[in-house]
Amino acid sequence: MEVSVMGSSQVNLGRNDLGCREVGNCSFTKSFNSNISSSSSSSSLKSSKLCIKLRSKSLNRFSLKASACSQPEPLILKNNRETKTSDGVKLFVGLPLDAVSSSNTINHARAIAAGLKALKLLGVDGIELPVWWGVVEKETRGKYDWTGYLALAEMIQKLGLKLHVSLSFHASKEAKIQLPEWVSQIGESDPSIFFKDQSGQHYKDSLSFAVTDVPVLDGKTPVQVYKEFCESFKTAFSPFMGSTITGVSLGLGPEGELRYPSHHNPSKMNNHQGAGEFQCYDKYMLSSLKQYAESNGNPLWGLGGPHDAPGSDQPPMTSTFFKDNEGSWETTYGNFFLSWYSEQLISHGSRLLSLATETFHDVPISICGKLPLVHSWYKTRSHPSELTAGFYNTANRDGYVEVVEMFAKHSCQLILPGMDLSDNHQPNESLSSPELLVAQITSSCRKHGVEILGQNSMVANAPNGFEQIKKLLSSEKEMSLFTYQRMGADFFSPEHFPAFTQFVRNLNQPELDSDDQPTKQEERVASNHLQMQTA
Repeated sequence: MEVSVMGSSQVNLGRNDLGCREVGNCSFTKSFNSNISSSSSSSSLKSSKLCIKLRSKSLNRFSLKASACSQPEPLILKNNRETKTSDGVKLFVGLPLDAVSSSNTINHARAIAAGLKALKLLGVDGIELPVWWGVVEKETRGKYDWTGYLALAEMIQKLGLKLHVSLSFHASKEAKIQLPEWVSQIGESDPSIFFKDQSGQHYKDSLSFAVTDVPVLDGKTPVQVYKEFCESFKTAFSPFMGSTITGVSLGLGPEGELRYPSHHNPSKMNNHQGAGEFQCYDKYMLSSLKQYAESNGNPLWGLGGPHDAPGSDQPPMTSTFFKDNEGSWETTYGNFFLSWYSEQLISHGSRLLSLATETFHDVPISICGKLPLVHSWYKTRSHPSELTAGFYNTANRDGYVEVVEMFAKHSCQLILPGMDLSDNHQPNESLSSPELLVAQITSSCRKHGVEILGQNSMVANAPNGFEQIKKLLSSEKEMSLFTYQRMGADFFSPEHFPAFTQFVRNLNQPELDSDDQPTKQEERVASNHLQMQTA
């Protein structure tokens, strides 16, 4: 098969003015443009000529090098992995999920350029860029088009920002990004390459873990296809590796997270109504379960998942399987099924992290994978939402030890979202505890030497979210990077961006000398600069 790569790192965005020229057939909503303009003045951004001088005694956990007139500082590397500088935790901000459209053009390029400049002036260290399988390898296996993403990487490089790339092997309804067309065509003839629940509903936004090493993609396994994708990415972005690009995360499942799609609608994953469903009814998962049952001397246990588990939106405590006292999850059968179910998840994650470390072992970047924060029903003994998501974590068993050990085995960092969530703002009926779950996972990571990279849940979603993030960053001394998700109309709205600006300044805590304070004229220059970019 002929493998071709389209795109060049020498994408021309115009001289020194990234915001005054459209790239490709770009479109953007007026609300995003106006939000950047209206919020820029209220956030008191400094002009591009202003260099902020921080007192050395004020340096703390965040490295806020907000000097647009200085050159990017060199990256300190050790053992081919990014390490913390003495300045502490680095702050990244995620680009919109649809920064590159399904047609491989940059969406709302002017607004993104203006937003990047605003973040650079504010002191943000870098940017997270989601890269979609369904965009790059859209039509034919082995034909890659990196054009839109290379243009964004060059835009980010010219501003002196760092870049963390998220390679996404799932589809996203929110971003209107599908799986590659050729994969969807295979799925039409063999829908069992997708997850399936007890009711017969398929989840078609990512491939079943049971086919990870099965040649279902035109004679190749998903692992082989993912590896070829990563190798093409490495080649296409070689001018940025280790300089601009400092980290790569590999998508491990639905929404990029290592989990089963127990709720086919991700927004329901932490609701207080149901705990989701076990996703073990496609033919490949059932075949694996059958073999596992026979090898354990109980062939009848391999016919399907738990018969007494509730539906996705049914209260889990009303079912026999999940009830706290004498539930089936505590029986010999329960241990058999949950062990197999979680082993499939961990085995899949290990295969993907292994291919990532093998592919990028000779370039100075960090390799990461993302866990979900499945915190609903955490205060019960059975932890039903975690069980259906694939984490065998109960009152009797720490289900994250094996997961963290897998990350440690491959020397990978662990991305943990939900750091803006607090117990006080969870509905009582959900019996939820995001704080206790974060503490459990971070404790295991600390024990096994796995570094955590933090994320929030989403823009302005959690009450007192900024305060909770700051609290966790102050307590987690080992964390080297926090990524705030994500840029967009909400992020730059007058209701949010000034609060984000204050959040960053509060994290830094320096008091500027009087001669370092921006003048009113300088603030107006910064505001006018952003408005010119979106005009």
